[in-house]
Amino acid sequence: MRRSFILFFPALVVLATAVTAGEDRKEKGGGDKAPAAEKGKALKPMPLFDADEFLKEYDTNKDGFLSKDELPERFRHNFDKLDTNKDGKLSREELQKGVALMQSRRRPSDFVFILVEMSDCDECCAEELQVVYDFIRKLDTNHDGKVDAEELKAGRELLISQRVDSIFKALDANKDGKISREEARGSVKRHFEEVDADKDGFISREEMTNAAREMPGALKAKKDKPSEK
Repeated sequence: MRRSFILFFPALVVLATAVTAGEDRKEKGGGDKAPAAEKGKALKPMPLFDADEFLKEYDTNKDGFLSKDELPERFRHNFDKLDTNKDGKLSREELQKGVALMQSRRRPSDFVFILVEMSDCDECCAEELQVVYDFIRKLDTNHDGKVDAEELKAGRELLISQRVDSIFKALDANKDGKISREEARGSVKRHFEEVDADKDGFISREEMTNAAREMPGALKAKKDKPSEK
């Protein structure tokens, strides 16, 4: 059982929709048709990645290859994967075949930049960013403009406490401060045996809180472990 079973953290999924060139080229009286190319020639699509141009720009010693030092720093984390023949340098062919690896290293925090850059509804995006901003401000309890490890831990404990409160409010029908098998619903019911640490047939607030603090997979491993005789 994962921590998310208790915390119910929503996953943020950002979908970037590609816009075709024709959609933004509607002209007065022209309908959906793109303007004809000059002299009847079809417009040549711009390549997403030009290995020759890339080599020309970054091959400082002009040997026709890119060493790790010549490769822009944002791509170096994939150098070994790009260097398929393991000769310590990247050829035009290796760059072309490894175009999918020519991406900057991603970080979880990138979702903020994606929200800002890809938003097609600024009011909605601003509202979501405000939620993130307000929570980060709450984490920064000493108001130094930074979030340190201790503040992060305190914020996690607060979230856990709030989630446990909401679970008990929803499931503890007789308000006795514990959840019985009969009261349990959903994920709490499915993982009742794992959360009920003292096996008394009830889940206390302490047991629920401890379960919420478990690292991913910890309770499952505990469940699968053979009992000692």
